[in-house]
Amino acid sequence: MAKKIAIIGAGASGLTAIKCCLDEGLSPTCFERSDDLGGLWNYRPEERADGDATVMKSTIINTSKEMMCYSDFPIPKEYPNFMHNTFIMKYFHLYVEKFDLRKHIKFRHEIVHISQSSDHKVTGRWSVKVKDLVEDQEWTEDFDGVIICTGHHAKKHEPSFPGQEKFRGKIIHTHDYRDHKGYEDKRVVVIGVGNSGNDVATELGRISKQVYLSTRRGMWVLNRVDQYGLPIDIVSIRRILNWFIKIMPFNLMCSIGEQRVNSRFDHARYGIQPEHRIFSQHPTVNDDLPNRILSGGIIIKPNVKQFTETGVEFEDGTFEDNIDVVFLATGYIFGFPFLDEGVIKVKDNVVDLYKYVWPPNSPKSSLAVLGCIQPLGAIFPISELQCRWVTRVFKGLAKLPSKDEMYADIQRKREAMAKRYVKSQRHTIQVDYINYMDELAEQVGCKPDIVKLFCSDPSLAIEVATGPCTPYQYRLMGPGKWDGARNAIRTTMDRVYYPLGTRKVEGQKKTGHGLLKMLIFVIVIVAVLFKFFF
Repeated sequence: MAKKIAIIGAGASGLTAIKCCLDEGLSPTCFERSDDLGGLWNYRPEERADGDATVMKSTIINTSKEMMCYSDFPIPKEYPNFMHNTFIMKYFHLYVEKFDLRKHIKFRHEIVHISQSSDHKVTGRWSVKVKDLVEDQEWTEDFDGVIICTGHHAKKHEPSFPGQEKFRGKIIHTHDYRDHKGYEDKRVVVIGVGNSGNDVATELGRISKQVYLSTRRGMWVLNRVDQYGLPIDIVSIRRILNWFIKIMPFNLMCSIGEQRVNSRFDHARYGIQPEHRIFSQHPTVNDDLPNRILSGGIIIKPNVKQFTETGVEFEDGTFEDNIDVVFLATGYIFGFPFLDEGVIKVKDNVVDLYKYVWPPNSPKSSLAVLGCIQPLGAIFPISELQCRWVTRVFKGLAKLPSKDEMYADIQRKREAMAKRYVKSQRHTIQVDYINYMDELAEQVGCKPDIVKLFCSDPSLAIEVATGPCTPYQYRLMGPGKWDGARNAIRTTMDRVYYPLGTRKVEGQKKTGHGLLKMLIFVIVIVAVLFKFFF
């Protein structure tokens, strides 16, 4: 009899968890609190409770379609490279239909509590208390395994400032921002310069009377549109560049990155350059910010010192009066309120999870967490690969190390993160895309072997080594091998270019990709020479 697996949440991680369970012959039941799939990406104009995240109406994802798709289901070539949330929902529905996943989802079902079953020490089973929100009924059911897919963009982090209680205007967390309506001709302060803060500021910078963007320490801003008009992750997330980064001194790598972003606009002159280096923070991606600053819609300010009844004073002594709205773009606090604290404890967004998946103190390895990471890249394929590993462990096809070894790995990652990143509640679950995907793939047995590939298929090996590190690479070999992976890799750039070809230009040539490969090769040679001679 197939093992019963409870999946919590039908968002990006929950959907692929259902499929991964089915691929391994497990029996999944997915519990979703809302009445539709999609999680964070399911835009709802109405207010949602703290704990139910949703994107803004205008949200466009910061990772391109070829880098963010599930590894055996390419996104349609007609879709734009950077997709609006409506296209992401369309993709989810295509995925659900293709693999017949909907019948495994129980909508309008909330998880009340998860605890160890009476025979947990022997079987590893979990008792899951569920509430049917339509029928207003609760019941408890035992499962052989649990996969938590609730993400980390739900509970609002809302810091307080002196005088905030007497401010007469509105104070709103960006969690509760839906669209620009009602903010026309308002004077707005946005506190925080993560992606959501910049998205709100740039959107309102077009229609509000004035937007003041307050930052405590500054930021480095990346552009979605990179060399030759290609998506930034198509250009930068490549194995050959990743090898180059590993041998390159950190400060030199930062200097190169900072020179590139400053060549677009001078961060110091624009008042946003931080003291920390570019690769010591999670990147902010926004194409419109310098335009809005240049046109006066946004004015950069330092950290907020205090509120008055009608305005905001900043730490440099400047004061802006007649402020109508203050947005707190101050991030989120993640946690698992339906779990006993003894299973997974979270404090200040610090959590003990082996490779960001497994609680070490769960001896039977029957409970896992997906998507509780902040990647420098796309999260969807990471969640998928996490679950490919999880389901193999659930089936007994893979084993976890000892509790001590897991804690040692957690500590090593924590120390490396503290050494690299500026101290922040935001920088507790950071991962680098290729390194982390390869780490997961080693557990599954599907990490691409480039030497082996070169012996059997040299042209494909070169593409894997020098081209975009798409999720399809993790379907070339090992468990879960997909026959379509080779073709998907070889046709990646065709799908990148396809939606751009709405007007044919006489004599048009696709030269950018070849020139880019040559440029990358030259950069790597220079880096190697630098390493040896300096």
